[in-house]
Amino acid sequence: MSALTGKTVTYSRTEMTELALPGDSNVLGNILGGRVMHWIDLAAAMTAARHAGRVAVTASIDSLEFLHPIKVGQVVHLVAQINWAGRTSMEIGVEVFREDMAIADIKRTSSAFLTFVALDANGKPVEVPPLILSTSEEEERFRAAQTRRAERLAHRQQAQQHRE
Repeated sequence: MSALTGKTVTYSRTEMTELALPGDSNVLGNILGGRVMHWIDLAAAMTAARHAGRVAVTASIDSLEFLHPIKVGQVVHLVAQINWAGRTSMEIGVEVFREDMAIADIKRTSSAFLTFVALDANGKPVEVPPLILSTSEEEERFRAAQTRRAERLAHRQQAQQHRE
């Protein structure tokens, strides 16, 4: 059992806002998927670091979906929150929204789940605080994250067997 004091989902929640600029776009005027992925990773990294109280690094990204394009000139909102915390790793969920201010239209454009590992000063995994769940939605997200974690571990084990 961890001696660390638990932290709530709200404590580490991160909201980020970006302006979609021409330098971030492709020839169609849509923001590059790689730029959106970068923003997702940054928002998730801040959430993980807040929860862990130290640096945390990306271990995996899964289930990234692009539902709608983001156009140059639109505002991009990212909301990241911790879904699950284990001994040294955490799952962070990130939702991306685009806002067209000219017509007051907001749409969810992307969502992703990322796993982060907290590291000590020597780059070794270190324990993270337990997650304090305060709402039924947080409990549901925690259970869903546990299922995804089991799937990731099974996939990793299967991949390891294929390499042998």
